[in-house]
Amino acid sequence: MRAKTFSYKKFELGDHLTDEQVEFFDKYGFLHFPGVLSHDNVDVISKSYNEAVEHLIKTGTTEINGVPLFFGQDEKGNKMIHRFPFFSQHSKPMHEFVTGKRLKPLLKLLEGYNPRITENEKDGVVFNHYYNSTESKYKKMGWHTDSIRDLFYDGKVLPMLNIGVYLDNSSATNGGLRILPGTHNQRMFQMLFKKAYFLNTREDKNEAIVIARAGDVVVHHGHLWHRVAKSPYKGEKSRRRVMYTPVICGKVDTKNEESKTPLYHKLKPIVREWF
Repeated sequence: MRAKTFSYKKFELGDHLTDEQVEFFDKYGFLHFPGVLSHDNVDVISKSYNEAVEHLIKTGTTEINGVPLFFGQDEKGNKMIHRFPFFSQHSKPMHEFVTGKRLKPLLKLLEGYNPRITENEKDGVVFNHYYNSTESKYKKMGWHTDSIRDLFYDGKVLPMLNIGVYLDNSSATNGGLRILPGTHNQRMFQMLFKKAYFLNTREDKNEAIVIARAGDVVVHHGHLWHRVAKSPYKGEKSRRRVMYTPVICGKVDTKNEESKTPLYHKLKPIVREWF
């Protein structure tokens, strides 16, 4: 089964969101903004990621602020970090991008909830590095919503956003993001039980693939069901790097070196088998 064709309008990210953009988001649960980062921006952030990964591997770091790093190997046997939490705390260019003006207009999507872009709450800015190889631990990700993890914190699920910033072209070639448009408007029961979280990796007849290019920004609502498919290729052609910046509401709960590992991350040995 192939992801169905879902032709949607892409928008320019300006200083303010338009009524059309807000209406589109309210209906479908996501917005796609091409070319927010230039090629030079992408290269600089990529370089900072490589340097940070090299440092963390060299120092034997296994977690940041209580959140585990996910490790694997590429086809040549080189150690790699598949999931890098709090990335912007280790990358000056990403920190400057997240704290600058460029993403501020997206706060309007949660108007009325007092939303904030954060680097030091939840898992911070998460760098996801998908790569299909024999020793990779991050080839795909099953169906899930991002908001569900709030149940592990204070038991109350609040609206949130995840701002995806792409460092590689993303399509069916390297897995690609699959979404169920409009499911952010579902009832709580559907958000909890529509699919088996992460365990269900099967294609859905209503899923749509988001095709993005390096430098694009795709923001989606935390209640939206989505997954990442496995690339049909191995090695370099399967590489897919995307960073997710959280926009959250509710009480402030910052993380630091003394923070305890959240319960859902203590299940990591099991969860990694899902990928």
